[in-house]
Amino acid sequence: MADTRFLDWPFFTPDHRALHAEVAAFAAEALAGLIDHRDVDGACRRLVAALGDAGILRHAVIAPHGGNAARLDLRALCLIRETLAYHAGLADFAFAMQGLGTGPITLFGTEDQKRRYLPPVAAGKALAAFALTEPEAGSDVAALVTSAEPDGPDHVRLTGEKTWISNGGIADHYVVFCRTGEAPGTKGISAFVVDAGAPGFTIAERLETIAPHPLARLAFDACRVPVANRIGGPGEGFKIAMATLDVFRSTVGAAALGFARRALDETLGRVTRRQLFGGPMADLQMVQGTIADMVADVEAAALMVYRAAWTKDAGAARITREAALAKLVATEAAQRVVDAAVQLHGGDGVRTGSKVEELYRDVRALRIYEGASEVQKVIIARQTLAEG
Repeated sequence: MADTRFLDWPFFTPDHRALHAEVAAFAAEALAGLIDHRDVDGACRRLVAALGDAGILRHAVIAPHGGNAARLDLRALCLIRETLAYHAGLADFAFAMQGLGTGPITLFGTEDQKRRYLPPVAAGKALAAFALTEPEAGSDVAALVTSAEPDGPDHVRLTGEKTWISNGGIADHYVVFCRTGEAPGTKGISAFVVDAGAPGFTIAERLETIAPHPLARLAFDACRVPVANRIGGPGEGFKIAMATLDVFRSTVGAAALGFARRALDETLGRVTRRQLFGGPMADLQMVQGTIADMVADVEAAALMVYRAAWTKDAGAARITREAALAKLVATEAAQRVVDAAVQLHGGDGVRTGSKVEELYRDVRALRIYEGASEVQKVIIARQTLAEG
């Protein structure tokens, strides 16, 4: 059972505490029957449908387009991701992609785009994806080369490819960032919604990782897209991508926190049950020292994540520094906590199918996606220098 004393912190309202209880009950009762790692595509579809039926996906979009409120509640998003990650990494993934894949539409879309794309996502009847990364353009967004050329007054044609795209191959729509040439570098990028059935769009390759979930390389061969599917104005794509990541980056830290809390709980159970040198492992001072380090990492990560979320919900226009700190601290801390859990489980920690072995695979990617730890350090340093 996860420690919930953090819910008494002043960051949270009674509604947040009720939401945590609701999601925890859903996760405990529903997830086991939905997840099959031999069929991750099917599992993700089932998870999204169940999250929609339970009303949890309403928090990933805004009202009146299927959401609960007129703007995203970042503390709610973080609580949901942390709670789902505590129970199952794939469930967290399924929820997260619904938010990230529609984030640009939620934040910058036209009313027509919101009416068209958000309600099916909130209901769990459509899957979303966010397509920014390219083979030679990951953290360096200015280096992307996928392009959109005019095709008459009402359409553009996209040419290029994207890679490491979550929900690739199963999404119903993709928010695709491409070069439109209004200016050099980041000022010449625009964002378009590309429906899965758009002519010239194909799934070039499915990608496998140590923690299985749907990933793909996308190919665009003169893919014809209506200009009406552009999100924001011409050349605003970089701003849209960064503002979206500004919101959702904190939730990556929340997912890491969920993994860390589960690793700590699994370890507490292990060291109190396991007998070693005539008594429980928990009596050994070195074990106690490791437990203390794990607790400190969890508590520090939680403070960083929910400080960032509260700051945004309190009205801050941007939380670039706070979100980068939350992601950096929480993901690095979670890696340490999970690694310690594996160590204290001994042979069982590396046994395929054990929970801590699963956590070890799940947590690793969080230090890379949505900006690797090294990129977060650059962001934090630059923001701090600029403010100093």
